[in-house]
Amino acid sequence: MPPKTPAKAGGGSKPASSSTPASATSSAAAGTKQKGNDSSLPMEMCSNFDADEIRRLGKRFRKLDLDNSGSLSVEEFMSLPELQQNPLVQRVIDIFDADGNGEVDFKEFIQGMSQFSVKGDKESKMRFAFRIYDMDNDGYISNGELFQVLKMMVGNNLKDTQLQQIVDKTVLFADKDEDGKISFEEFCTVVGNTDVHKKMVVDV
Repeated sequence: MPPKTPAKAGGGSKPASSSTPASATSSAAAGTKQKGNDSSLPMEMCSNFDADEIRRLGKRFRKLDLDNSGSLSVEEFMSLPELQQNPLVQRVIDIFDADGNGEVDFKEFIQGMSQFSVKGDKESKMRFAFRIYDMDNDGYISNGELFQVLKMMVGNNLKDTQLQQIVDKTVLFADKDEDGKISFEEFCTVVGNTDVHKKMVVDV
């Protein structure tokens, strides 16, 4: 089951940032944005990347950050080649945007990209895939959430009634404890034997 949602309010515009923090800790305390400076992040924040990879990601982040504000707007984030043809790009952005402010700062960028590292473990990748569908982040995929995500994927290629039938059958098949929703464990049972996690890799 692959997976976008309506753009967050204010996602298209970004306030200017006048300062670059010396470290991630001081940045968090001050509430300012990291601007792609690899030295601004302690290694524990991005354990799947080594120092060289963080530097390359910092360079990539600064290229994407066209207005040099220290964070990526929805439009800037969508210029990533890996996401341009992905109908679920908005869902990816929503998950990267951990603080929900409609933008992706450097810390969020590193932590999000870490899930796609070749060194990332299978469970982390599966949890990211699960979050694509779990739109309200309550730990379950509801019938309505599955419908919304699949609708993003198929567009108008299927009538809503046809899509709903697919959703109902999928939930019925995956929902082993019959509580009407899909847990992470149930999700893994259905897709865990596929190679979906192997496709969730981005070269740095």
